[in-house]
Amino acid sequence: MARPRPETFDKKKIVAENRRARFEYFIDDVFEAGIALQGTEVKSLRFGEGHIAESYAEVKGEQVWLVNSNIPEFSHGNRYNHEPKRPRKLLLHEREIARMHGAVERKGMTLVPLSIYFNSRGKAKVELALARGKKTHDKRETIKERDWKRDQQRIMKAHG
Repeated sequence: MARPRPETFDKKKIVAENRRARFEYFIDDVFEAGIALQGTEVKSLRFGEGHIAESYAEVKGEQVWLVNSNIPEFSHGNRYNHEPKRPRKLLLHEREIARMHGAVERKGMTLVPLSIYFNSRGKAKVELALARGKKTHDKRETIKERDWKRDQQRIMKAHG
């Protein structure tokens, strides 16, 4: 029998976060994926450098690739330094890849990275989400909801 998946992932050190993704998309399913990195990329991430604000993931054949993520060159790297914006392979199970491929092809969903982090074992991971794009009126509704919750907190704090 398969080991049950944890509800939330064990994030020890968050390196990069895509906060805009939760505003721009409805998040349906969230996956944890490993990243195939080169040595200087890992060092650069350990120093807290990396950006995924404009990145996305795509399924090509039997593999998933993280595209347009920026991990800057390592400052103490030499001629073996990596290319900052190269596509990086994501490590997932075949069933997860098939599920993502089906959702992207049939339902028109998007694969959006939510964060890059190191887990408790020191491995670099990507939190990847299957998401549907929001329309303008949905975004306005999200803003209204967020403002109302903020006002509620202020009222509760003021009155006890």
